[in-house]
Amino acid sequence: MDVVQQRFAEWVYKLGITLTERQAEQFETYFRLLVEWNEKMNLTGITEREPVYEKHFYDSLTIAEAVDFNKTSSIADIGSGAGFPSLPLKIAFPHLKVTIVDALAKRIRFLDEVIAALGLDNVTALHGRAEEVARDAIHRDHYDVVTARAVARLSVLNEFCLPFTKSGGVFIAMKGTDVEEELRDSGYSAHVLKGEAREVLKLKLPLEQSERHLVIIDKKGSTPKAYPRKAGTPLKSPLVDPAASQ
Repeated sequence: MDVVQQRFAEWVYKLGITLTERQAEQFETYFRLLVEWNEKMNLTGITEREPVYEKHFYDSLTIAEAVDFNKTSSIADIGSGAGFPSLPLKIAFPHLKVTIVDALAKRIRFLDEVIAALGLDNVTALHGRAEEVARDAIHRDHYDVVTARAVARLSVLNEFCLPFTKSGGVFIAMKGTDVEEELRDSGYSAHVLKGEAREVLKLKLPLEQSERHLVIIDKKGSTPKAYPRKAGTPLKSPLVDPAASQ
């Protein structure tokens, strides 16, 4: 390991993750593919090596602060983009069965190449809208953990993600800045979709010291049949308390 990899290994060790040499190699291959593909398509605005390790790889693994992945078998990542947080989690916890949903076919092609190059098994990258994929019985109310990172406001994310989360499972929204307003606005949608916010973990990146928040929402029951609504509707008309607009 070089200095960047060693520093990364020390950061994630504090999250309870001990990286093997093979896992370190997988992260490095992932980094190289990310930079290579980013020249052809817009995957990330961050391409320097240490910032990628900190702001993408480490940031993704902070979910281990909220979930015991040794007791978790399945995860769905909604609107995954370049594979965050699900692929770093898969590298760190190889037993996970991972499903990635993204609406852009080009990103799915990138993810498929990363999955193949890293030799990851039990990872499926699906091209589709979350609202449509969640209607499939294979995915509905199915996953132990569902994640979304910087995709939309929480009132919208609840409708994207809670339908994938099994009863007794957890949806974790990865957010940057303060989330108090989003939490207030999202209470109604969480309730309708059988979710209940449990806590918000506040974290800081090790070098940059910028704030991150993990919003942890427990799934309390099966998703009502009316949800998610048809593709595009959650973004245009988020579920909000009708009484609040009167």
